[in-house]
Amino acid sequence: MRDDASGVGYGLVPETRGLVAAARRALGERPRVRGQLEECARRLDEPLRVALAGQLKAGKSTLLNALVGQDIAPTDATECTRLVTWYRNGTAPRVTAFSLDGARADVVVRRGRGAEGLPGAQGLTFDLSALRWNAPAPREVDHLAVEWPSAELAQTTIIDTPGISSVSREVSARTSRLLTPGGPGPALPPADAVLYLLRRLDAADVDFLERIGAGPSASTGAPQSFSGQLGVVGVVSRADEIGAGRIDALHSARDVAARFATELERTGLCQSVIPVAGLLAFAAATLRQREYDAFEQLAAIPVDELTAALLSADRFAHPDLALPVPAELRAHLTARFGLFGIRLAVTLIRLGVRGSQALAAELSDRSGLDELRTVLDVQFAQRADELKAHSALTALARILTANPGSAADVLLPRVRTLLADVHGFAELRLLAHLRSDELPLPPDDLAELNRLIGGTGVAPTRRLGLSAHTDLATQRDAALAAVRKWRARARHPLADQFTANACLTAARSAEGLLDILHEPPTTPFPALRRPGR
Repeated sequence: MRDDASGVGYGLVPETRGLVAAARRALGERPRVRGQLEECARRLDEPLRVALAGQLKAGKSTLLNALVGQDIAPTDATECTRLVTWYRNGTAPRVTAFSLDGARADVVVRRGRGAEGLPGAQGLTFDLSALRWNAPAPREVDHLAVEWPSAELAQTTIIDTPGISSVSREVSARTSRLLTPGGPGPALPPADAVLYLLRRLDAADVDFLERIGAGPSASTGAPQSFSGQLGVVGVVSRADEIGAGRIDALHSARDVAARFATELERTGLCQSVIPVAGLLAFAAATLRQREYDAFEQLAAIPVDELTAALLSADRFAHPDLALPVPAELRAHLTARFGLFGIRLAVTLIRLGVRGSQALAAELSDRSGLDELRTVLDVQFAQRADELKAHSALTALARILTANPGSAADVLLPRVRTLLADVHGFAELRLLAHLRSDELPLPPDDLAELNRLIGGTGVAPTRRLGLSAHTDLATQRDAALAAVRKWRARARHPLADQFTANACLTAARSAEGLLDILHEPPTTPFPALRRPGR
């Protein structure tokens, strides 16, 4: 990463790795510090860590299941939902309970069943009533670790947290200790990014988001403005409930999300706010043929008759209602899809969607999950190295500040400089703004600006709108042209301040591309000598 204003984060991980290694050489004789620095180094090689947070019953576990595409997180209000739970990729399903002193115990997993052998609406349950600890005496459970074979978890470790507004202060405190910086918590932030679920936007949400984004206390010495969470995306969860389950519920939720985004953007607390019907998203990801068949039967019922039956969940599942789908299966559909999901599925079938796979794809798209995946890919997955390095640098700043008086002191100014270079964060905030409001620029220029700041991917060719096979010389020419164009746009006398800043951000991104698209060596291979010469 360059020291000047045009650096955009390229090469950040190798430099961070080098700083951590230098700190280990200087502080390695201190066992506790050595362990913290070793954890920093390991973190750079592990999957990105994303935490799910929000108030009680915000739908965190349901959204986790939807993102993974499997029924692995308990969604009923049991003891396990009051614990921090880590979901990682593993070779076989396994759930382990951990105590504060590191003792562990295997957890029994039970799976509920729904009507006619279908998956139950409550999914898995973790039984914590009979734990067998690998220690002499019983322990109190501190957190759970779930290992599950999953392509999604191979790329991202997901941390499910208890609700911040729980009746129990201790339950809420577990989330605060995990995600808010400063205090006696670990030097290394447990999460690299946060997915914050909103049902409404009240003082508790704003307060917690401010604490997530705040820097550590002054005693750590890390820069206050730059050592909080670099990536926070808001989700208007249970979006179908905003419109009372009507067929146009997500349109209402999108309006609410836009309002939340506007309010949060003024404070810089979230990079995006996306409406998602989590229950529908998970049901779509796990749609079974028997459920599709039931929807087809319901679609054959006259519209007025079915509309009357769907006035409430209790009415729809009542055994006295004369419908071709059994009452038990109707109750199952209500629990799995909600009234909104049932109405939407029936409407799609009436409009010509055929087959369970096609219906699942349509439901997933309309649930908002696909849009959320796109945002997570652009803002988290494609920037995983930057986010992980930010976590490691934040920890390194705290460690160096807490252990002065060694050769490692000379590293702290460079660590602070790297933390202060927030161009990647500027890109994320501008991308969020472009999602809801358009700049007064021509459509082609808006598309180019979106590409340059990483809106379609962070690879140089994606940013420049070129083929992946484009030669370096052409890429350099395109990047230089972009620098000149967007610098000139930023200086336009009629550009308002925000537009000028956006153009300047694009120019800095293009300058960063020039940094990495440097000339290759003119003699890539050493000259060969003949034997004996």
